Amino acid sequence: MQIREAQPEDDATLAMLISEANKDVATRFGLNADNCPKHPSFCIAAWVRADFARGERYFIAERNGKPMACVAYEVPNPAVAYLNRLSVLPAHRRQGLGEQLVRHVLSLARTDAITTVSIGVIGEHAELQRWYARQGFVAGEQKHFAHLPFSVRYMSFKTL
Repeated sequence: MQIREAQPEDDATLAMLISEANKDVATRFGLNADNCPKHPSFCIAAWVRADFARGERYFIAERNGKPMACVAYEVPNPAVAYLNRLSVLPAHRRQGLGEQLVRHVLSLARTDAITTVSIGVIGEHAELQRWYARQGFVAGEQKHFAHLPFSVRYMSFKTL
């Protein structure tokens, strides 16, 4: 398995990875295009292009040239980075790909002298929160937003 930095021309591949990897979450939490149109399960290439235009970086985990997972890394300010869109295709889960992509982002953050890597997850998704906790993330506040049918739990990882 190798991790490579994605390029803008990988937009369709990234959109497929993100969408396919998140469909089960949408089903589990009853999310659809009406009640949560920006959920990753509905990701399209235009979203990825907009992320690239904002300066977000994507990384793809591949085996023999076949994409299996991805993650996005965004640095909104010199002290904080966001780990976004961690997505592993269902057929490739529980093989350590997610952990490797998280470690990759944490390594980038350390290289960039970032002190905190932040994520936001569905507040009711306890299993995912436990998984991130095993990666070293600490649960923070949980917020409710009027436009979302779920709460958002923020978690962070201190790199220094």
